[in-house]
Amino acid sequence: MTRWIVRPRAPWAADPGMSRGRALPEAPSPTRTDFQRDRDRVLHSSAFRRLRHKTQVFVYHEGDHYRTRLTHTLEVAQIARSIARALGLDEDLAETIALAHDLGHAPFGHAGERALDARMREHGGFDHNAQSLRVLTRLERRYADFDGLNLTFETLEGVAKHNGPLVGASPSMTEVAERAGVPLGGHATAEAQAAAIADDIAYDAHDVDDGLRANLFALDELCDDPFLADILAEVDARHPGLDEDRRGPEVVRRVITRLVENAIAEGARRIDAADPQSVEDVRSAGEATIAFSSEMAEAERGVKRLLNARMYRHARVDRVMDDAAGIVTDLFDRYFADPSALPPEWEREGRATGHARAVADFIAGMTDRYALMEHRRLFDATPELR
Repeated sequence: MTRWIVRPRAPWAADPGMSRGRALPEAPSPTRTDFQRDRDRVLHSSAFRRLRHKTQVFVYHEGDHYRTRLTHTLEVAQIARSIARALGLDEDLAETIALAHDLGHAPFGHAGERALDARMREHGGFDHNAQSLRVLTRLERRYADFDGLNLTFETLEGVAKHNGPLVGASPSMTEVAERAGVPLGGHATAEAQAAAIADDIAYDAHDVDDGLRANLFALDELCDDPFLADILAEVDARHPGLDEDRRGPEVVRRVITRLVENAIAEGARRIDAADPQSVEDVRSAGEATIAFSSEMAEAERGVKRLLNARMYRHARVDRVMDDAAGIVTDLFDRYFADPSALPPEWEREGRATGHARAVADFIAGMTDRYALMEHRRLFDATPELR
């Protein structure tokens, strides 16, 4: 069995003592590094708390055991730290980027995002990654001296570019990244890349878990995917006759283990091959430093294909998400046509940033349940989303 040895801090790791700093310089903390301070600001933000009632796949009231955007984020942060620790990266920066990466998600997950993007098409579009950056640099207003959280460049870069360079990014992302001083070309730090691959690992595994719990597919249907079939066979060989309540979670935890161990091994291989000597070498590399092997990347895509067919496009999920998208569309149209329907502070925001963008910012910050409450306030009939 492979034994992972935790590396000491690597020369290609982001160093909080060498950070490019904050937009508004601040005196250093006597007890925390700059990346730890960023993490704490994200954890104490209003946007982070609201993730508790934002959809991952299932609307919050459909069951207490399904993932929400908050529990998903916490799982991503744990996996990102594990990968960072094994490769000698800065765990705090990896965790911070993971904790912040979904702060811009609209209510009702990707259905809400698509609805907002459709309505914002003539106004720069809507992109949840760009919205996360807007939250961090402008929309959180908790400090006397600045809007946003005044985070380090490395954290903002990681949130903006955790999925890779921004060349060809959406207009909304291009605009907000340039305003934050994040260059469009090049990769982000290895810590940001660890957070990105942790995101894929977390939702691959927990969406299998949630899909099984919701009876959208049966455990034995996982055999339609070779990677999952191999894991299920391993579980059955080790634990013959295991009850279904334990059999499914045994599969899920092995999915996480295999993907994490492969990301660490492939990351170590790429590091050894490229021999980066600084974080700038990681940024300028021609490929991602933290990635799956080609074989595992194909296996992971297979998991996504199965989930797309059996879960994300399931008739039950489609029906609920279509209704949810309609709620977001209704809200946007009402606020856009009648600014007086907005809270006064958002009317004022519209005069500063443009009315359409202020409406999108307001809706994107809503939880699922607040969006439902607002729809009931403004409209005669609201879907039940079940």
